[in-house]
Amino acid sequence: MEEGVLAREVLLRQVLLSAGQIVREGFLRRDANTYSLKGPQDYLTETDAASELHIRQAILSQFSEDSVFGEEEGGEVSAQTWVVDPIDGTANFARGLPHFCISIGFVVDRNPILGGIYSPITNELYYARRGHGASLNGKAISVSGADLPESATVEMGWSTRVSTETYLESMEGLLNSGLNVRRCGSGALALAHVADGRSDGYCELHMNSWDCIPGLLIVSEAGGEVCEYLQTGDLREGGRILAATPKIAPTMSRLLSTRLLPRTQVPETA
Repeated sequence: MEEGVLAREVLLRQVLLSAGQIVREGFLRRDANTYSLKGPQDYLTETDAASELHIRQAILSQFSEDSVFGEEEGGEVSAQTWVVDPIDGTANFARGLPHFCISIGFVVDRNPILGGIYSPITNELYYARRGHGASLNGKAISVSGADLPESATVEMGWSTRVSTETYLESMEGLLNSGLNVRRCGSGALALAHVADGRSDGYCELHMNSWDCIPGLLIVSEAGGEVCEYLQTGDLREGGRILAATPKIAPTMSRLLSTRLLPRTQVPETA
């Protein structure tokens, strides 16, 4: 499997950059009214579809034995599955805010092996391979050293799958603990910012696999604590998300009733 992982690693880096070019060009030529809604506050643009099609074709042309499970076109889930979000932060993209990214992960038997997040506007490529650390544009990164809620800043995403009451109760708990909480509109990019220390934690009460699998791996490889996302469900279901610097994670875990994955249980690559 090692040789196969290396080949997929090369492809992942390439396709993040090539899809990033599609997304960047789409953003620069966008019209304020060229988007539609899949549901309440669930944006869709032509560039989402173009980016995902490009990514699917690039993956399956080289690894036809793999499956691709994406936000826009769905797909199959198998022993070797790529999870793809062609634009995470589509609402930002559609409204002209340059805070969005492409998120791609490779999962083997429910174990995330490769993860990449690319911000095409800032040209920042986050990457991790299980057991080999995390990087930003080729340089090693690590989570922050924040150790007290009173000095930490975290982000909390929002999902229509959770009631407003539940969301506000969770937000209140985080704020009352002393944490500064913000929301910027891209969960995948928020996870990347936990990994490089710009933020101290990220949580969401429901998140899909294509949004979070790459980021959770990157945070874990950068020395952070992450939740047991794939321990009780599969790639199709989604669930609660938590990732944070080690001394902030226990507080967030307690407040959100979200179990952390023990470091000794983080699976190693073959």
